[in-house]
Amino acid sequence: MDNYIYRDLSEPILYAHMFYPVVMVTGARQVGKSTLCRHLFPDYKYVNLEDNETLLKAESEPKLFLRSLGSVAIIDEIQRCEKLFSQIQVEVDADPELHYVLTGSSDFTLMKNASQSLAGRIAVFTLPPLTFHELKPSLKDISTEELYFRGFYPAVLTGKKPPELFYRNYYSTYIEKDIRRQIKIENLSKFDIFMRLMAGRIGAEFNATSISAETGVSSKTITEWCSILEASYIIFALRPYFANISKRLSKMPKIYFYDVGLATYLLGIENSTQLVSHPLKGVLFENMAVAELMNRRLNQGKDSNLNFYRERNGKEIDILQSTPEGLKAYEVKSSLSFHPEFFKNLEYLKTVLPVPPISSTVIYDGESFPPLAENIRNF
Repeated sequence: MDNYIYRDLSEPILYAHMFYPVVMVTGARQVGKSTLCRHLFPDYKYVNLEDNETLLKAESEPKLFLRSLGSVAIIDEIQRCEKLFSQIQVEVDADPELHYVLTGSSDFTLMKNASQSLAGRIAVFTLPPLTFHELKPSLKDISTEELYFRGFYPAVLTGKKPPELFYRNYYSTYIEKDIRRQIKIENLSKFDIFMRLMAGRIGAEFNATSISAETGVSSKTITEWCSILEASYIIFALRPYFANISKRLSKMPKIYFYDVGLATYLLGIENSTQLVSHPLKGVLFENMAVAELMNRRLNQGKDSNLNFYRERNGKEIDILQSTPEGLKAYEVKSSLSFHPEFFKNLEYLKTVLPVPPISSTVIYDGESFPPLAENIRNF
């Protein structure tokens, strides 16, 4: 692969940059925020607040610090200096020629500060891990099992870091320490159990009480930890679809990981060979498909438009995607072969919704037969 991978979020960022003096790119650590911004704005002065000397200057004299950057600048890890948000507001209000590009790994204060201080002056985007759409055709020789193991973080897919080292250090360095700092977790072993339980329950309905019983912490704490992971772009919740029909529908969300490689690591998988017959291979495939659609949506600079459909009797559709034209329905199967029964629930859905889906597609691991069935790498 080339050193730089074109990111689909590039166009929305450049478009917003024409109308807003400040653009912020947030997301999980190591997804390529700094690389993207420096590639899009090569002439902007770049500073990184992870550097303690730079951070000290920003905190002690925010006005002088900003003015030392000139009229255009990239400020990396902006969440480390809350004072800069209000000073950026003052500067861009005084001089319409100023442009700042900010990046920030998630932090509870980040969005609060940005929305309060820079309302009307900032466009905010979320950069996810890489997608199939961004990587075509570079993945054609990589097996699906290897993709579960590697995941979609740039450092792994570009060959800079082996997955077994990357995810171990990513988890211990960024997730445990960053999140522990934010919510003051006292018993790290219970949090570790919680994380691994979440990976084992991909695609299942989230039940805080059940997880509480297995971890030994309160259901309120479990809900709080989930909120932290969502705010940190580690997991996301897929909400149930509600329709005006005479059916008892599920009200609980499902949980997925933005990156399947991290989930694979948390399941204790040490190489791709283990995944050939692993009992959770199917849910990892489902996670990969749901995350692909979610991450593509983020790359458009838009909010999620995904739900799932589930009746209390067990009838379920994996993904419903709301579009201006109507609903699109997807069933996800890890099979290499296509079977007509894959369409059973999709056909049923047409009979119960007030307005049937405009399309029904099976996403699986075999040959594409559009529009009925698509290989996960092509849809």
